[in-house]
Amino acid sequence: MLEILFYSLSGLFMKVSDDAHDQKHNTVLGIVAAVICGVTIGYLAVTSADAACIFLAILIGTVAAWKVDCLNHILSLLIFVGIIIVLGFPTIGIVTLAVCTVAAFLDEIGNDSKWAAERRYVKEFFQYRFALKIVILIFAVLGMLTTIYPELQIAGIQFFTPLTFVYFLAFEVSYELVGLKFNAIYDRAENLLGVIRGVDRSAND
Repeated sequence: MLEILFYSLSGLFMKVSDDAHDQKHNTVLGIVAAVICGVTIGYLAVTSADAACIFLAILIGTVAAWKVDCLNHILSLLIFVGIIIVLGFPTIGIVTLAVCTVAAFLDEIGNDSKWAAERRYVKEFFQYRFALKIVILIFAVLGMLTTIYPELQIAGIQFFTPLTFVYFLAFEVSYELVGLKFNAIYDRAENLLGVIRGVDRSAND
C-alpha cells in the first residue's frame, strides 16, 4: 500500500510548494516541498503505469496552460522528468494519455476562467479539478469491466485499476486539506520559531 502513501505525500507537498510560494513568498520552503513532490511523483511514475499516465498528463496539461511559472514548478518538473529518464517509463496508452491531458488542461484553464468564476457550480467543478477526476473514474470503471469482459480491451487505450481512482482521490484530498490548513499551520510554526529564537537570545545574553 505504498502507492496510497506516495499519492497522499505528492498532493501534500505539491500544495505546500504552491502556497509557500504564492501566499507566504517563502522560497526555501517552496523549493524543498517541490523537490520532495518531484521525487514522490517520479517514484509513482516508474512503479505504476496508471500513475505514469496520470501525472504525465497533469504535467503536459499544466505546461500547455502556462501554469509552470515559477522555480518551484520547474524544479519539480525537472526532477520528475529526470527520474523517469534514468529509471525508465512504463508502457502507457497514448489515447488514455491524450484524454487525461485534455482533462487536466481544461481543469487548469477553467480554474482561472472569469466566465467560470461567475457561475457557482462551474467554478466549483474546475476549482476541485473534476474534469480529470471524472476521466480517471471512467477509465477505472472500464478497467474493472475488462477484468470481467476481456474482449472490451482496445489497443492504444489504457484502462486503470479501480484502486487508481482511490489513490488519486487520496492525492486530491491531501492537496485540498493542506490548502485549508496551510495558513494556520504556517503562522503557528512561524510564531513558535519566533518564541524559540527569543528564548535562545535571552539565554545567550
